[in-house]
Amino acid sequence: MKKFSSVSGTVTLIQDYSAGSDVELNGCFKLMSLLIGDGTIVNFDISPTTYFLDHVMVSIGDRVTGFYDVNVPVILIYPPQYQALIIAKDSPYQNVKVDYFDSQLVSSDGQLQLNISNYTPILLPNDQLFTLNPTNRNLLVVYGPTTMSIPAQTTPYKLIVMC
Repeated sequence: MKKFSSVSGTVTLIQDYSAGSDVELNGCFKLMSLLIGDGTIVNFDISPTTYFLDHVMVSIGDRVTGFYDVNVPVILIYPPQYQALIIAKDSPYQNVKVDYFDSQLVSSDGQLQLNISNYTPILLPNDQLFTLNPTNRNLLVVYGPTTMSIPAQTTPYKLIVMC
């Protein structure tokens, strides 16, 4: 099972990244460097399967959050380099969380509970409707205000089921 973690920062570099000797893959992989709050750099490998929330174009200077699977081995180099599963461009009007949500739609860290309305779009990464129950799945949740309770509760703007 995937266990997600994230890093937020300002994009300082986007460059092509060699994925091996296969010429057809040239230009398909990118290396994205983020400057995080404490002044350190974190690199993300961006592959053709990396999901960009809302399919946005990311440029140098943008603030983004990169999500990765903490169970995937990483090479021991500095700066650290993670395989990006999801990139979300930061917005003051929405929050983003990627986590496993149980049968009660509570995140695995116990910090967020979802109250899905009839108007909450539940989608697949390819923007097609997801028609089953989203419980007990890895979800990308786009949401706004939350309650002050523990866990915080919110009605999401949108759910993406990360199959």
